[in-house]
Amino acid sequence: MLRCCAFIAALILVGLATLDARADRRVALVIGNSEYRDIPALKNPDKDAEDVSNTFRQAGFDVFVAKDLTKLEFEKQFRNYLAAADGAELAVVYYSGHGFQIGGENFLIPIDASLKKAADIEVQAIKLNDVLEQMRSKSKIQVIILDACRNNPFPRKDYWLRDQLITAGNAGLAQVKSSLNTLIAFATEPGAVAYDGTGDLSPFSSAFSRRALAPNQEIRTVMAAVRRDVVQATEGKQVPWENSSLIDEVVLMRRATRPSLPPVLEKVVPSGIGPVALDLPAPVDVDGGTVTVSIERPPALGQLTLDGKPVEVGQPIQGKDLPRLKMDVPKGAVAQEEVDMLAYATHDDWGGEAQGIMVFRVKSGEGAEGEQVVASLEAEQKQQTLERGIHITGAAEAIENSDVAVPVGVGPVALKLDLPTKDPAVSLKVASYPETGTLSLPDRTLTPDSSLMADEVQNLRYEPQIGTVKPLVVGFEIRADNNSPKPATMKLSPSVDPCDTAAGEPLDLQGVVPGLLPNEIGASAVDVCAAAVKAYPDVPRFRYELGRALLAAGKVQEARTAIEEAAKKGHVRAMYELGYMFATGTGTTIDLTQANALYAAASDKGDPYGMMSWGRALFNGYGVKPDTAKGLDLLLKAAAMGHTYAMNELASIFIAGRNGVTADPARAVAFLQAGVQRQDMYSMNLLGRNYLSGQGVEKDLKAALALFQQATALGQAYAPSNLARMYRDGVGVERNLPEAQKLFEMAATRGDPFGAFERAALETQKGDQADQAVAVRFLAFAAALDLRKELPEARKILAKFGAKPKTAALNQLREELKSKVSATGSLDDQLVKAARGVWEEANPRRDLF
Repeated sequence: MLRCCAFIAALILVGLATLDARADRRVALVIGNSEYRDIPALKNPDKDAEDVSNTFRQAGFDVFVAKDLTKLEFEKQFRNYLAAADGAELAVVYYSGHGFQIGGENFLIPIDASLKKAADIEVQAIKLNDVLEQMRSKSKIQVIILDACRNNPFPRKDYWLRDQLITAGNAGLAQVKSSLNTLIAFATEPGAVAYDGTGDLSPFSSAFSRRALAPNQEIRTVMAAVRRDVVQATEGKQVPWENSSLIDEVVLMRRATRPSLPPVLEKVVPSGIGPVALDLPAPVDVDGGTVTVSIERPPALGQLTLDGKPVEVGQPIQGKDLPRLKMDVPKGAVAQEEVDMLAYATHDDWGGEAQGIMVFRVKSGEGAEGEQVVASLEAEQKQQTLERGIHITGAAEAIENSDVAVPVGVGPVALKLDLPTKDPAVSLKVASYPETGTLSLPDRTLTPDSSLMADEVQNLRYEPQIGTVKPLVVGFEIRADNNSPKPATMKLSPSVDPCDTAAGEPLDLQGVVPGLLPNEIGASAVDVCAAAVKAYPDVPRFRYELGRALLAAGKVQEARTAIEEAAKKGHVRAMYELGYMFATGTGTTIDLTQANALYAAASDKGDPYGMMSWGRALFNGYGVKPDTAKGLDLLLKAAAMGHTYAMNELASIFIAGRNGVTADPARAVAFLQAGVQRQDMYSMNLLGRNYLSGQGVEKDLKAALALFQQATALGQAYAPSNLARMYRDGVGVERNLPEAQKLFEMAATRGDPFGAFERAALETQKGDQADQAVAVRFLAFAAALDLRKELPEARKILAKFGAKPKTAALNQLREELKSKVSATGSLDDQLVKAARGVWEEANPRRDLF
């Protein structure tokens, strides 16, 4: 027990350490909601989002931009964003749209929200604090910027928050308590209203986009400048506000790189022949700014000139003009070869500096020897011009039409571009940046204005954005001094690894795909995931997915080893999965204490599955001291992330009231309807029962029938029985006993003990026409599948049958089994064991229980 506790503690510490895995990453989610469906549209948010996303792109962020999001679309975008932000230095969310407060809680409003019923706020809106907590679990520093402080446009005034009905505020957002290293900025002060403005952009977004691009400005300085601009633009009616607990400096537009210069250069300069071109390469500012040059130490033996005019010490010249700099050594200045030197300094727009040096060997240009020197220099210059043209063309050809496959979710991928030159005069400017994802070098992230030197291209990397697999185009301009630049474009083709496709899991906040349920994992998953682990040993997601594949293949101990390795490397869902194994006794003895410790660890790191399981344990006191309030809060947080199992659990709580929580069938229905929206077959089945009974919703037999049919088609275990009862009893459909019989058998096959029990009852009701062996078979299934001990009568009725039908049923079950079942014990015990074996060998759904 002590060893296991130590293992769990180690997992928690390792998970915390993974925040350093991609510590230089900066990720932004920018949302603009304008086209609301049930409330007035807003003029500015779409344009705000476009402008602000471009701002963050210019600053080198991986930017997720989304417009006019429904609640479901928000959940998908936010999950992809969180996966990208995992371990990031800085995570930013910028929201422009409707938002208001209820009881001090701020909510962001998707475009499909109607908020007509008291329960709608929980299933239709986005709680700002949930967003912030998820960001905290992923990143070192969090920034939330809200241009959402508009009037509450909804007529309803009271909504459910946890276990209370709370009145909504009329205007503005509430002040938020920020945790350590967090900044939350509001377009206006708490409780006040922000304005759309008269132009395409709101006053706040316009000021932010303009001020955020100031190089090397700390964000609190930026926000102070934004505040001044907005106050002036609105004549004091709107005053931006922020809460900050930052302990680290946050600079949005980093500009710390010095202009790039070659090492010390050498040049032969003959005297007495007039100005000689020095062929100095133009300095390149890798951040895309302009560069100026000043002469720090002029040559002693001659005069520097630019376009025929002398250049003096300290005189600034443009960096692009440096290749035209010449040196004029007068006749007779040297009798024999002498050494001279030029020192110059380059300065960029951001305060960066670099020093350059050229060493001269000054020779006499007079006489035959001088003529030979001059001729040699001219030939050398022509050769250099020719070679640089060749270099530019060769570099363009090396890039043009390249198509590089880049796997998603494995970090920056080397593009492996091999240029035929490392000439310090050759540079590449980014002419078209990829729409999504980030280009980088090992020492810096590139932006749409960046340049890089020829010798850096071999280290160029690209990290595709999670959730995007469409091909992208990158364009470069290749330059060398005064030669004409050549364009070159290449294609990047993001792709999802076959392991993710075969064994990725739903709502995995470190995953890259929508995911599969356990029973949907195919036989090929083990091989493709083993290959992914070999190819990417440092990506814990693949080890976890290998564990899922091994579980699906029945290799429990191998699966546990892979899942433990993934958890040690920081994969949060793997912690939950280990907890599930302890809770269900999969490959180990059942231990709810260990299960709950792992559930709590996963929950603390924002995992929806962990929140759901830990919340359910706390609410119901499963293996832990009950804490109803905390358990309910965690279930609501998991539901807010789109976890339908949490929605179904909440529905079961609200349908009749439990543990002090008030019964509210309409609130239960709201959560079930949210689950159905997300295509959850369990929600469909439960909501069908509500429509059948009229509990929490108007009775509607057609709606119930359609939901049961849909859930049955998706493989839900209990829906066939509900459908069968409608056909058996003629409720909402014409009575059809053969159809009912077929559906009860389907339910039994899927693991529903009640379906098996009712199929047996249907057989006994045939009287003399009944096949007693069939009745015995399904009673055995009912007892074998009754894990919750809800059908004790199945065993009692089975005991009343004679030996002949029992023996016949047992022989049939044994024929269906691939492995032998012990022949010890009573006939009833053997029947139940055999039925359980048949069901288990049929690869039942692990997500049922």
